[in-house]
Amino acid sequence: QAGKIMLVCNASIAFLRLDTYFKTLKERMGIEVVRFSDFKPNPLYESVVAGVEIFKAQGCDMIVAVGGGSAMDVAKCIKLYSNMDSSQNYLEQTIVPNDIALLAVPTTAGTGSEATRYAVIYYKGEKQSVSDYSCIPSVVLMDPTVLQTLPLYQKKSTMMDAFCHAVEAFWSVNSTEESKEYSREAIKLILANIDSYLANEYSGNENMLKAANIAGKAINITQTTAGHAMSYKLTSMYGIAHGHAAALCVEKLWSFMIENVDSCSDPRGVQYLQEIFAELADIMKCQSPKEGAEYFRKIMEELDFAIPSVHTADDYEVLKKSVNPVRLKNNPVELKEETIDTLYHQILAAE
Repeated sequence: QAGKIMLVCNASIAFLRLDTYFKTLKERMGIEVVRFSDFKPNPLYESVVAGVEIFKAQGCDMIVAVGGGSAMDVAKCIKLYSNMDSSQNYLEQTIVPNDIALLAVPTTAGTGSEATRYAVIYYKGEKQSVSDYSCIPSVVLMDPTVLQTLPLYQKKSTMMDAFCHAVEAFWSVNSTEESKEYSREAIKLILANIDSYLANEYSGNENMLKAANIAGKAINITQTTAGHAMSYKLTSMYGIAHGHAAALCVEKLWSFMIENVDSCSDPRGVQYLQEIFAELADIMKCQSPKEGAEYFRKIMEELDFAIPSVHTADDYEVLKKSVNPVRLKNNPVELKEETIDTLYHQILAAE
């Protein structure tokens, strides 16, 4: 049994029943709770360092993350860095796995972070991907009631993040039979529960949490592709939610790739990729790859996501230079810089 828990959470925990559980834990079970909330969306490396210092100074022996992707990412990094050399930059060190228990309670149905070996933090304004299997939470608690107080925009955005995870994992060059089965299950669950979830019904919330977790298991195998690679700068430049940005990118990318399968970069070949797009359409009960992409576009239309307004023409230069080439290697169709520029123009074209 843990003696002292570090609770990594944001202010929204005050609206959840879980808050009372942790506030009374010492009285009921003699377990002290040290709260850590000093981080923001797109968390900074410095916030993680502060968390590690508190974890050590307070003598905590377990971490509980309650929140969305940011809380999960911070908690994962605190776990990974807690037994490393604090006199050096953690990002430059080799991760040494440890057995500190990490329990996750996702409060959004989207990131799937509770199921993956990845964490994202920002250092000097640049996105850093931290990865190690030892940071996958050992226990995940899914409570559908935590989604009841989530604003509608966040519900829509996180759902589309999960949808994009499942779709990108399915067409990723790293896909396996296992990952594709996770993707199939997640896509079917999402499509079957959109209305119930957006209506804030218990069953819809429950199934969307499951779908996000399953989609997370898919990208834990495959990693994300160009859709996510192109989304990060949209989020930071225009202040839109991550899932919103990812869905805007995937919408245009999907159609483009169907029309350009001859530029296939998946070693399994053009015919395989055509079959993948056909199978994706079939999962969505569509008759052709183009219908599948169009179905996704219609979902986006119904969700009524705003198109960000471009500040200046220079935005496109910044955007195309921001894309992580490592993520592009996972994409099944080759994307050159001029193609990425064209896609960004399509994404940001308010019609």
